[in-house]
Amino acid sequence: MTGRGLEGFYRAGRRVLSRCEIRVAGREPLAVQARMAAADRARFVGTLRTSPQAGPDPDVVVERNRLADGTERITFHSAAPRPLRLPVEVSLGTDLADLGSIASGRPGPEVPASVHDSGLRWSCATGNASVTAAPPPSDALASAGLLRWELDLPPGGSRSVELRVRPDGAGPLRAVGRAATSPLAAARAEGDDPRVPALFGTSIEDLQALLLRDSANPADTHLAAGAPWRCGLAPADALVAARMALPLGTGLAAGTLRILARTQLTGPGPQSGMIPGPRRDAGPHLPPQCTGTEATLLFPALLAEARRWGLGEQETEELLPAAERCLTWLRTTVRDDPYLRDPHPGDPVRCETQAHAHRAALLGADLLDACGRTGGAALRQWAQVLRTAFRRDFWIDDLGGGRPAAARAPDGRPVPHLGAAAAHLLDTGLLGEGALAPGLLDKVQTEHLARLLGSPVMDSGWGLRGLGAKELGFNPFGHRAGAVRVQETALAVAGLAAAGYEKEATSLLRGVLAAAEAFGHRLPDMYAGEQRTEGSAPLPHPAACRPAATSAAAGVLLLTTLVGIRPDAPAGTVTLRPMRSAPLGEVGFTGLRIAGAPFSVRVSRLGLAMVEEAADGLQLGV
Repeated sequence: MTGRGLEGFYRAGRRVLSRCEIRVAGREPLAVQARMAAADRARFVGTLRTSPQAGPDPDVVVERNRLADGTERITFHSAAPRPLRLPVEVSLGTDLADLGSIASGRPGPEVPASVHDSGLRWSCATGNASVTAAPPPSDALASAGLLRWELDLPPGGSRSVELRVRPDGAGPLRAVGRAATSPLAAARAEGDDPRVPALFGTSIEDLQALLLRDSANPADTHLAAGAPWRCGLAPADALVAARMALPLGTGLAAGTLRILARTQLTGPGPQSGMIPGPRRDAGPHLPPQCTGTEATLLFPALLAEARRWGLGEQETEELLPAAERCLTWLRTTVRDDPYLRDPHPGDPVRCETQAHAHRAALLGADLLDACGRTGGAALRQWAQVLRTAFRRDFWIDDLGGGRPAAARAPDGRPVPHLGAAAAHLLDTGLLGEGALAPGLLDKVQTEHLARLLGSPVMDSGWGLRGLGAKELGFNPFGHRAGAVRVQETALAVAGLAAAGYEKEATSLLRGVLAAAEAFGHRLPDMYAGEQRTEGSAPLPHPAACRPAATSAAAGVLLLTTLVGIRPDAPAGTVTLRPMRSAPLGEVGFTGLRIAGAPFSVRVSRLGLAMVEEAADGLQLGV
C-alpha cells in the first residue's frame, strides 16, 4: 500500500490506513507475486538478496498476508546459509479521508502520527485510527510514521510481524466466515461446462466471506457490500444480494430483514416506514438517487419471495409489520399519483423506481392476502394504474420499434438514454404457484427491450453495459455510464430467460462466464464495458469491490436461471422452467434449499429438468 489512488484499508466508508510500505536492510523487496488467496485474504510475495556475492538467487522471501479484518502478517523466510540480522522498517500513514473524497481525487494530506501503545495513532476532526504491532517494535518514530525491528533469522528460519489496524474504539469485525452457523447452504454445481462449478463455488465462498453478524443481535447476519471499499451494511445491496441468494436458503434473507427492520423510520412525517439509505450516483444524465427508496420497496418483495422459498410462518409474521409499514409508506407517498416520485424536490420520475414500486405493490399484496391482512386490493389497483400510465408515458417510439425512457423530467419530458437500469423492467417477482407477476411493459414493448439488451450497443460481450455505447456520455469505466455491472446483467439474464428470449439471455450469460474466468471466477461488482474482441480480456475497474455481495449473489442467480426454479413452499409445490436451449449443456445442482430441506435438480443437454432430491411432500408443479 503506497497511498496512491484508492489504495488502503477502509472501515465504514473511511480510509483508516493508506500506506504500509516495507524496507529490509534499507531496500524494498522485489515484488514477484500478488494474488487473492481467498475472498477475504490477499497474499503478496517479495524477494531480497542479502549478499551481493550470492549470485542472482534471492535468499530472503518476504511474505505479506493481508486479511479483510485489518490484520496483516509479514513473514521473513531465510534461505541463507548463515544467520541474518535484518533491520526492518514499516512506514505507515493515513489521511483518514472519506471514500467519496478519495474516489474524486481529493483525499487531503496525511494526518500526523503519534506513538501509541505498541504502534502509531492518527487523529483528526473526522476520526481516529491506530496500528498496533506484535511483537512491539524496537523503535517508533512518529514524525516519519516508522516502526523498526531488528530481526534475527537463523539459517532456514522465519520471523513474523503482525500489524492490526482499526478505528479507535472499534473492535474486530464480527465475521461469520465458514462457521457452522452460516445461513447459506453448502450447495454445489456440476456440468459439462467447467466454469459452472467454478463460478458457483467461488460465489458461495465470496458470500460466506462477506457475512457479518449484527453487533447488537449476533444471531442475525447480513452481507457486507464488498471489499475493500464497502465493508459495511448497504441496505439496498444487502437486500438485493439476499434475494438473489434465496436458492441457498432463507436464513440470510431473514437476518437481513430483521436487521433492517430495526433501522426503519417510525413516527409521524412523510418518511415514516422508510428504510434509510444513502444517495448514490445515477450516471451522467440523472441526479443521484435515494437508495432508501429502493431498500423500502425491496423489503416487502424479499419477504414475499422468501416465504415462497420456505421462510417459516412465525418468522414471516414477525417481519410482516415492518413490511406493512413499507407498503403504507408507498401508498401514502403516491397518493393519487400514478408514479412514485423521488423524495427530493425537482428530481425526475425514474423508470427503475417504478419497476421496484410495481413489484413491491404486487408481491406485497400477495403477501398481505396470504397472511390474512388487508390492503392488498388497494395495492393491486394502484399497480394497474401505474402499468397503464407507464406503458403510455415511458415508451419512446422510434424507427427501431421504441425504447423505455430512463426517466421523465419534472416538466414531463422523457429522458431517452438507454441503460442497464431498463433490465429492472424484466424483473417482475415471484407469486404463488410458480407464476411471475405481470410487468410494466406489454408483450410488444418487452420484445423490443429484449432486442435492445441483446444488441451490441448494450451487450459488450462481457455483460450488460450500464449505458448504451452510442449514448452521449458513454464511458466504458463509468460507474453507471457504461461499465458492466454484474448485478444488472444477472437480472437481465433471468428476466430475458423468463420472458422467452433465450438467445439474448444466453449471449449475456456466456459473456459474464467468460469475464468470470478472466477474474479467477471471483467477479467484481463492475468492470469496463469495452467491446469484447478475439483474444481480449475484461478490463478491471480501479474502484470495484472484489468480492462484492451483489456480484457473488448474481453468480448464484445466473446459474440457477438455467434451471428456472419457481417454488411455492406454502402450497407444497415447485415449478421448473429451464432454459430449453441448454446453453451450457448439462448442469446439476445439489444442496440447494426449498422449504428448509435440501433440493437437488439436474437439466439435461436437451433442456429437460429432473428433481433428484426434495423435501417430503414437495410436489412438482405444472
